[in-house]
Amino acid sequence: KATVSVLYWREEQMSTLAVSNVDDVLREHIPKDKLAEVRQVLFGGEAPELALSQDVMEEARLGGFELKGYKLGNTAIEQRRAPRVVRVAAVQNSIVLPTDAPIEAQYQAICDKLERIINAAGRLGTNILCLQEAWTGPFFFATREKSPWCELAECPETGPSFLLMSRLAKKWNMVIVSSILERDLQHCGCIWNTAVVVGNQGNYIGKHRKNHIPRVGDFNEATYYTEGDTGHPVFETAFGKIAVNICYGRHHPLNWHMFGANGAEIVFNPSATVGALSEPMWAIEARNAAIANSYYTVGINRVGTEIFPNAFTSGDGKPAHRDFGHFYGSSYVAAPDASRTPSLSRDKDGLLIVDLDLNLCRQVKDKWMFSITGRPHLYAKALTRYARHDFVPQVIRDPSLPVAAKL
Repeated sequence: KATVSVLYWREEQMSTLAVSNVDDVLREHIPKDKLAEVRQVLFGGEAPELALSQDVMEEARLGGFELKGYKLGNTAIEQRRAPRVVRVAAVQNSIVLPTDAPIEAQYQAICDKLERIINAAGRLGTNILCLQEAWTGPFFFATREKSPWCELAECPETGPSFLLMSRLAKKWNMVIVSSILERDLQHCGCIWNTAVVVGNQGNYIGKHRKNHIPRVGDFNEATYYTEGDTGHPVFETAFGKIAVNICYGRHHPLNWHMFGANGAEIVFNPSATVGALSEPMWAIEARNAAIANSYYTVGINRVGTEIFPNAFTSGDGKPAHRDFGHFYGSSYVAAPDASRTPSLSRDKDGLLIVDLDLNLCRQVKDKWMFSITGRPHLYAKALTRYARHDFVPQVIRDPSLPVAAKL
């Protein structure tokens, strides 16, 4: 029997935020005659809203999740290439049951919630959908407890989450990016943080393991898995070339760069991050990556406050506590021309639908020429030297400075 009060859980799961959505505050307080210019400066312009089915809007209302849709990117009509418009979806969600409920009940409750949201995305004609990081359970990694959480690890090709996503992908002719805890059956059952790409026929296309593992605050993920070994794969799907930069990898510009070097047109960033740690960075990093690498990015963050039965600490001097903090959602999509959509809310489950024309990627490359002016050979040589144990920094010191002791 669960020992955490369900009433207490429901009251505390969503933090009380003074601002639910920053974009709504702008619309409310900036005069209409100035709002367009403000949005041009901040967000690269106003992303036109999509006319979404009223039936699906009502389904979202009844299902308790936010639904927004936009057209993104100022793509020119070309003479020799037809438009390549793709509809993508980002899903952010809270967990459903208390974290000490039976593990299968927790998992099934999340599945039931997500199936309703994915069905709504399917009814709206979504081509590619991405879920948040480690969606199959609460983000338990701060606790450093192995039981029962390791039971969520599964085979990416035959596990229960793949079977569910395979069925839904085939049902809606949709590619689904599903971020899970992988059980590596080929290597003694070790665990990885893995994104599985499910094809629109329900088939398994491939997987990517998280390249960068955080060692900051409560994110004690190295207790469960280590850095991934799959490189920077790009998955060629029926709707375009996609890649997955899992959560903490967004802080590493070279990680973003290598997905672009391998030809990605859309890079998804399924995440789980909290406001006190990273919220000022959130709206910048994926958008900057879209600009720097001439592709679209989709930032997805979970939402809610997840309370665990046992208090934990992380060696940072803070008193023991039972939650990470508030996962602030705010999922959005950014384009290579520096425009971006408004975000989903900071405190609600949500489905974001965005139409993208992939032709914009090449158009921006031709305009800004980052691929030509980037000089990768220069940095390849410098990074090769840096990776050596005998690396000497290229520092030219003013000879008039006093000699300082080395620390």
